[in-house]
Amino acid sequence: MKRRQVGAVLYLLLIFLQIFSLTAYAQGPKVLVADVDGPVTPVMLSFIERAIDQAEADRAELLVLRLNTPGGSVDLTKRIMQAIINADVPVVVYVWPPGGFAASAGTFITLAGHAAAMAPNTSIGAASPVDANGGDVDETLRAKIENILIADIKGLAERRGEKAIEWAQQAVTEAKAASAQEALELGVIDFIARDLSDLLDQLDGFTVEVNGQTKTLSTGDAVISFVERTSLEDLLNIIANPSIALLLISIGTLAIIYEIINPGGYLSGIIGAILLLVGLYAVGQLPVNYAGLALILLAFGLFVAEIFTPTFGALTATGIAAFIVGALILFNTSEFAYEIPTPSIVGIAFSVAAIMGFGMRKVIQAMKHQPTTGQEGLVGATGVVKAALDPDGIVLVWGERWQATSEDGQPIPEGTKVKVTAIDGFHLTVRRL
Repeated sequence: MKRRQVGAVLYLLLIFLQIFSLTAYAQGPKVLVADVDGPVTPVMLSFIERAIDQAEADRAELLVLRLNTPGGSVDLTKRIMQAIINADVPVVVYVWPPGGFAASAGTFITLAGHAAAMAPNTSIGAASPVDANGGDVDETLRAKIENILIADIKGLAERRGEKAIEWAQQAVTEAKAASAQEALELGVIDFIARDLSDLLDQLDGFTVEVNGQTKTLSTGDAVISFVERTSLEDLLNIIANPSIALLLISIGTLAIIYEIINPGGYLSGIIGAILLLVGLYAVGQLPVNYAGLALILLAFGLFVAEIFTPTFGALTATGIAAFIVGALILFNTSEFAYEIPTPSIVGIAFSVAAIMGFGMRKVIQAMKHQPTTGQEGLVGATGVVKAALDPDGIVLVWGERWQATSEDGQPIPEGTKVKVTAIDGFHLTVRRL
């Protein structure tokens, strides 16, 4: 009896295993998809490496990188290429969506894939070096850079035939670019695919070489999973957008300028410092045109100078002009060209003008008070401490904020009434009432 029971259990277990294996088989091979969008940054490198690790751990049939990039750091691009080439899972680079492109460094990433495809109305190429100001580099330096890039891109295109090698070299030396159809005819890519489903249909039965081993892809009934960015990666990817980076720097600097003009609250200064630091971090992730960066720094320097040396708008106007030119060329570099939308730049410029107008109004009001009141007028006046004196702080006298020092050097808390005992320019000496 016991033997019959054991046999029945084993028989049921065998049936269960068969059903499970058939179900698993029916699910088809696993395909992972990762959307890689924006300039080449450390965030992109980390995301691609994580996607490859996940595909290997899941024993996926292949990993599809849907690429749309204007380019970026050469060093980071080489590390991405190495990660793709050395992956134990086939990596297919798919330039997508329609209207997207794989420019500059994106050309190298596409060619590094074990297979490459493009959506209709996409482009690839324009990988020639220029200097950090967007112009031609010195002839000797250009030759050195070109030789390195040519060697890299020819090595990537080698398996694709002579036409592909010739075009890849011209992409570096002549900034040649190609449409999806041209790239297919040259052998630069393997497929033109309308969408992911079309791509997988064409990949079914396609042969690739992965780490020296030939593999025939099976994507007929593939189960598609997407590699999602983490919340931190999403945040870093957002702030690494050139437009967002410039906006953070601009708002942060304006908040600090506002704190200088209207001191005492500290909140705008603290928020400004945080935004400025985050913006500088974002810029550090991107290739920067140093001429553009210098013009923006000059602009903010002129804005601060306007506060302390009022020129009734001359320095502000010069600063706004410098800011606009700097913003237009800030991310136009040898590694990728990105033009910040003009409305964004104009909007920031108008914000600067408004803040500086407020600042000049405050200064002019203070200057107007000086002749009518004089030292005799302010001395003896009473006010309220707006930012604790220890011994320096801010007081409100006659509706205006003034830098002030405690007469006896003792701290005076916020909200305390004080009396002006002396004035030196725009600096008051006060004592507690």
